[in-house]
Amino acid sequence: MDLIRVAKAHTTRKVNNVSVITRGVPHTGTLHLTPHHLIFRYGSPSSGAGASAKAGALMEMWITYPIIQSVTRLPMTSSGYSALRIRCRDFNFITFNFTSDRECRDVFESVRALTVGGSLEKLYAFYFNPPPPEKAVNGWKIYDALKEYERMGVGSRTKDWRISKINIDYAFCPTYPAYLVVPSNISDNVLHYAGKYRSRSRIPVLTYLHPVNNCTITRSSQPLTGIKGNRSPQDEKLVAAIFTSTQASSFTQANPDDDSPTQSSTSLNNPECTTSSATKPSQIVYGAQQRNLIVDARPTVNAYAMQAMGLGSENMDNYRGCQKQYLGIDNIHVMRDSLAKVVEAIKDSDVTPLPPNRELLARSGWLKHIGLMLDGTHTIVRQVAVEHSHVLIHCSDGWDRTSQLSALAQLCLDPYYRTIEGFMVLVEKDWLSFGHKFRDRSGFLSHDKWFTQVGGDSGAGNNSGSGSGGAANGLEQAFSQAKMFFTSQANGRASPATDADPDVESSSQGLSETKAKNSAPSGGVNVKEISPMFHQFLDATYQILHQYPTRFEFNERFLRRLLYHLYSCQYGTFLYNNEKERVVDYKVASRTRSVWDYFLGRRHMWVNEKYDRAEDSRDKGGWAVLFPRGVNHTRWWSESWCRTDEEMNGRYTAGWEDGGAELLSVGGFNKGIDDTDNDLTDLDEMSEFEAEATGVIPPATDGGLSSVVGGLGGLALAGLTNSLGKVAGIASGGVGIGSSDTKGAVGGSSLGGSPLGSRNESGRSSSTSPSPAPKTPEAQEAHSSPAPEVSQAEPKQKAERNDGQIEHPLQDLET
Repeated sequence: MDLIRVAKAHTTRKVNNVSVITRGVPHTGTLHLTPHHLIFRYGSPSSGAGASAKAGALMEMWITYPIIQSVTRLPMTSSGYSALRIRCRDFNFITFNFTSDRECRDVFESVRALTVGGSLEKLYAFYFNPPPPEKAVNGWKIYDALKEYERMGVGSRTKDWRISKINIDYAFCPTYPAYLVVPSNISDNVLHYAGKYRSRSRIPVLTYLHPVNNCTITRSSQPLTGIKGNRSPQDEKLVAAIFTSTQASSFTQANPDDDSPTQSSTSLNNPECTTSSATKPSQIVYGAQQRNLIVDARPTVNAYAMQAMGLGSENMDNYRGCQKQYLGIDNIHVMRDSLAKVVEAIKDSDVTPLPPNRELLARSGWLKHIGLMLDGTHTIVRQVAVEHSHVLIHCSDGWDRTSQLSALAQLCLDPYYRTIEGFMVLVEKDWLSFGHKFRDRSGFLSHDKWFTQVGGDSGAGNNSGSGSGGAANGLEQAFSQAKMFFTSQANGRASPATDADPDVESSSQGLSETKAKNSAPSGGVNVKEISPMFHQFLDATYQILHQYPTRFEFNERFLRRLLYHLYSCQYGTFLYNNEKERVVDYKVASRTRSVWDYFLGRRHMWVNEKYDRAEDSRDKGGWAVLFPRGVNHTRWWSESWCRTDEEMNGRYTAGWEDGGAELLSVGGFNKGIDDTDNDLTDLDEMSEFEAEATGVIPPATDGGLSSVVGGLGGLALAGLTNSLGKVAGIASGGVGIGSSDTKGAVGGSSLGGSPLGSRNESGRSSSTSPSPAPKTPEAQEAHSSPAPEVSQAEPKQKAERNDGQIEHPLQDLET
């Protein structure tokens, strides 16, 4: 074979006779290492149910390097294979098996060199050549701040607000947008002094002006209260001006019908309000008796703890005419640990006869965090839509939980943001322009600690230590892990995450950026800064979408693909931390493509067939509002975890989108080489073969080894391979393919591997598996359409261009 170690930036190497395990089914082919992707090519099945006449057509699996979360190299097994186990950020688990330990080691080192560290400018976004559907659009123009504020009515419908240019050169606040909307009676000089009282000068500014009652959502960072109870007259004046900005605005009441805030949705043409004595009975004054609210997203304890560091929360004695409410949403460290527990619970479910570990799923607290976020959103929406009051939102620095709550509230308040283009504008405004740290939170440049090797290095073809002794060691390791597991359960369910707020270190001006830059050359990213904040926002959006399926123009698949492209690094939209970095420092718009190009170029693929635009305007003059249901009403977004609804939510339910069973969503993995990007082969159609390959997952039995495996998830059972004969080549955290004479029920599967199955030309699975789960008539109809044919072509023609870059219409496939 060719030497795999990467010597030049434009080198493409390949390894022959590599076996990959996906969906519990092994495929043998060639692994290509390009500068930006791992590409695995293999032949489609030549026989089996549903096979077409074009048997043997080449299929492909594309894995972009930034989407790789971790790689574990396993030593040579008794069956003669050395394995790499890869976990992807889109929650797919893949195992590559090599016949030579040297090949395995070389690929491991090459992938690490191509993934860890370096500059963001090495990423695929700076080399990507878009296909024709994307060249016809320009997603960078989807958001214009001035036009969006004009749409809200700033400067036209109301004169209470003005657009300040105090930050036009990003000198006042580098993490804020260039244009800041502030009350008209507040001068830039007041803003200058108010900035000294807010962390990172992130003063309260407007993000949303309601088109009906002119109530507002503003956002900021925490004040610098400290133990001494510091205060700022300028900050207090600014907040007071915000909360009194619409008291003079009046509207005529359209209907006297009563609207209850407990309803799932309401119309603002029937507001709860009080008639002022100075106005006529036919006039309603919004804000005459407002109950304005400051929302601190943090737990109360965290907010008070920050005072010891010179930070904290507002002293309400200094902010009259409003109230404050803590939402109790945990910090980025708790969210990161929560995600890790979900991964631990689901990583083995695709290759064992057991569903995900439900206890670990519950202990992860993921749904609780999503529920608290939705409950907070409900509070904000009620204040604006029912109480006709203003809301100021902040957390610590105002770029994580604040972005989540602000964007979700606007999603519920404004039907425009529930359209495809409107949702793009919402993400651009409240996440990108207001400085969510996508680069730091996503960890695009990986870290050395995520690349691990199990056991010692052995030479190529060296099988020593993998015989009967290996079985004994595997059994001992299994019971050792079992003991650790049950001990951890006995010690309680408390999260080991610190209760400190996420920005204890970074709250000192500039400190976090310095640390991140210093850690980048050696480790790639600062792992303590990584957290799934945007993932949680998309999950919460899915929850609302599931609760109100007719009120969104976009479908679930739109959200899922957006989550994938957050990590694909194929587009420049999410690569940096704030507007200044994108516009001034790196000029991203002129050097990369926008992620919205991908969606606008295929707009018809994201349209929700159940969307009813009239739902938001059926009452004359009405403005429909959604009230999301939070804790105790959340469900697992099974498609985003690459699992079935039955596995994650405990029952088999009809999919809301297609009227049928919505199963796995990882079909985009395997494509024929000559597949074009005409709509990209529908990934929902691709789920057909995974549904058949998966089948009904039998429940766990009480007692016995199966229960132990189900409880532990990642339990190592390598030592039981030869003795039980049921599982071939399973090792701790990864897999080798079993020997050819193994008569096990599962051959060459991987604990933590994500079985994808093989898709032939007719879109059917060629793998043998348990009988598929029963489908409803709607589900059968939804999956009855044949998949596009796959034509055969030479691999080398599409593998690379002369300049060493990939030229393939499907380089952005969902992995």
